[in-house]
Amino acid sequence: MGGPDKVNILLVDDQPGKLLSYEAILGELDENLIKANSAREALECLLKAEIAVILLDVSMPELDGFQLAQMIREHPRYQKTAIIFISAIQVEDVDQLRGYDIGAVDYVPVPVVPAVLRAKVRIFVDLYRKTHELERLNRELESRVAQRTAELEASTERLRQSEERRSLALAAGQMGSWDINLLTAEHNWDDGQYQIFGVDRSFRPGPATFRELVHPDDRERQSAVWSRMVEDGHSMQAEFRVVRPSGEVRWCLISAAATLSVEGRPIRISGVTLDITERKEAEQRQALLAREVDHRARNTLAVVQSILRLTRADSVSELVSALDGRVQALARAHTLLSNTRWQGADLTRLVAEEMDPYRDAEAARVETNGPTVLLRPSMAQAFALVLHELATNAAKYGALSALGGRVKVTWQLQPERLVIDWTETGGPPTATPTKNGFGTRVVIATIERELGGEATFEWRATGLHCVLSVPRTDVLGQRTGTPRATVSSRLARVDPPASSPVDARRVLLVEDEALVAIMMRDMLTELGFHVVGPMSNTTLALAAARQADFDCAILDLNLGGEISYPVADELSARGVPYIFVTGYDKEGLDKRYEAVPLLQKPVDEGSLRAVMEAFFSPPSRDEAPKTAAAV
Repeated sequence: MGGPDKVNILLVDDQPGKLLSYEAILGELDENLIKANSAREALECLLKAEIAVILLDVSMPELDGFQLAQMIREHPRYQKTAIIFISAIQVEDVDQLRGYDIGAVDYVPVPVVPAVLRAKVRIFVDLYRKTHELERLNRELESRVAQRTAELEASTERLRQSEERRSLALAAGQMGSWDINLLTAEHNWDDGQYQIFGVDRSFRPGPATFRELVHPDDRERQSAVWSRMVEDGHSMQAEFRVVRPSGEVRWCLISAAATLSVEGRPIRISGVTLDITERKEAEQRQALLAREVDHRARNTLAVVQSILRLTRADSVSELVSALDGRVQALARAHTLLSNTRWQGADLTRLVAEEMDPYRDAEAARVETNGPTVLLRPSMAQAFALVLHELATNAAKYGALSALGGRVKVTWQLQPERLVIDWTETGGPPTATPTKNGFGTRVVIATIERELGGEATFEWRATGLHCVLSVPRTDVLGQRTGTPRATVSSRLARVDPPASSPVDARRVLLVEDEALVAIMMRDMLTELGFHVVGPMSNTTLALAAARQADFDCAILDLNLGGEISYPVADELSARGVPYIFVTGYDKEGLDKRYEAVPLLQKPVDEGSLRAVMEAFFSPPSRDEAPKTAAAV
């Protein structure tokens, strides 16, 4: 039916001669001419080929041209095909209107003017070609549009998935993103940003509302950083705190970069906010842990220093032996505490560690018995020294110095107290000493001053019987009980202050570590001061600060878990100068006390002398004390 560039023209007439004449006339168009002698043949051709123009005889047997045209128009493919009626009879106006109503595009009367027919057919052929070319182009355009739309939809879906993954990643990292258009003042936050600041979507982000969420102490610093970035467009990082509407405080890290105009001015700022609260809390815990480790180390050194200064012996070998034993007692307690990460030490193991060197494989020289008791760290160290002194005394002068001597150590937990019973039998006869030695002083000072308990000694003919009783709340590491307001008169008798000048300055000493307290009391007395105390807790110290007059005071900062600030405030109110002694550094002090002198443990006599001389000149009856340190 012709090449791909030719269109099909259907010629329909029941007279073969007319068909030949139409063929001859239209041959110059160089198109595919299809002939049909009847309506049936025409319909068959229409079903087989795509027809551009139909020349249709009006008068035909069976079906006339109008009826055939009506059938053609009912086919969806040919509803717009050009139909030219050819009629050898005069067509009335009514018939023309009928033809046009069916869809005819023109009438050609017979005889046919060849040039006119060719011109009309050529017009509709060209129109067909252009229409189909437009349809082809439209299909191609629609195809390209559909393809591009599909690509855009796929790209949009990938972008959506990427944004969703980014949002999930930001949320998992406790991050939020934001964007600010500096030209329109438009602020955009993602969900993570709202979550970090603890607000919902009804919150309208802006300079004023954002500033309200920033912690008051950080607002000026944050504003300064932001102003610099808006001014010069440099990237920034800033840490600050936000206060959520619920009152919760969170630490945030903002990182931002600017988009610059052609003039180099910032026009848009985009950034991310990272919730670093957990990191900050971890840093604070780490710093606190470091300070606590430093504090414990310095306190331990202070105890060792006290042992060194207070230990007396008749020979170097005896001195070395005494020092070694006491330091080893501390080391054993430290090992037990290390095994529990400083949560506490088992009293059973502590007693066993101290008494094992004196056990005899053949005879039960040492008997221990008692329930499981977990001692808090400071109490474990105190009991280690107490048990060491009792055991050392028994080995030198008591039951363990004799072949048949026995020591029995038992303990029990009463409703409110821990009671340890030390009983010696089978040793040399004992008698009440005329004065207390170092060991006895350590035991009494530790149990009564440091632990708020009571130590009783009974010097029997069969051996020493000692009962140590401390509040049970101390065993559990709590301070719920009320400390005793006074120190027993016997304690004052067994641990009397060293002699001091009658006109000496009065110094209030507040220190809960028994050995350190004894050492500092001796040091102050040697410097010419009259020492009142030591007081081992805030209750005793406050009572003394309110009831007596002092020229100055030395306060241990941490008294068994209690901070001595109330005592400091009472002294400040009365105009009494004071210093802090502690294992912490200056950063551990409240800012209110920055001007107060601080001595770190272990304290040497030279530093103590220097800070005391800063308060006033050496003690003199005629000289008035200087003004108290400002707090």
